[in-house]
Amino acid sequence: MNLWAVRTSGQPRPAIGIVKIVGNRPLLGVALVAVALVVSGCSSTKDDTPSSSGAGPSSAKVAALGPFFGECGGVTDQEVADAIGVTSFPIITRNSVGCVWEAGSLAVPHVSFSWYRGSPIGREAQGSGGIGRTPEKIEIEGHPGFKGFIPERLCEIGVQFGDDFIHWSVSYGGFTPTGDVCDSAKKLADLTVARVPK
Repeated sequence: MNLWAVRTSGQPRPAIGIVKIVGNRPLLGVALVAVALVVSGCSSTKDDTPSSSGAGPSSAKVAALGPFFGECGGVTDQEVADAIGVTSFPIITRNSVGCVWEAGSLAVPHVSFSWYRGSPIGREAQGSGGIGRTPEKIEIEGHPGFKGFIPERLCEIGVQFGDDFIHWSVSYGGFTPTGDVCDSAKKLADLTVARVPK
């Protein structure tokens, strides 16, 4: 077995934790020793209570639970179709984070609902602005939110509830809308907000 050694005062001595050389790559051995030292340095016997400055593990904010919105924001498939101005959506997806209504093509309407728990709505609004949908501040039944849109093509509406927020997105693709795309998105947001348990 080849051992990587460090010469000190002319005498060969094993490096910290004797590391086996793999092929002709002693740097791998150096890296392994460095990782071991870093890992051992991460475990501390010090008390992890926060300092007087308030920093520490217990200073992290715990998001309060917001209201329960129900599956798909409490909105039915037919109400979504009516708001968009189509007869129905052949593809409807429901999962633990939201719902999607689509026809399987980018040329036709696409609608989605998402419910974010303990997530900042400002980050969502900023992301909307970053892709060309300059967010405008709105309010629905006293709850602040934002609207981002591309005229006649796409509109998204986010509404905040404490540490949570809901998000409706309506895209018409190549489909000619029957009305203002943001009117359609707001109808859906209004329905969800109106059905939140008081």
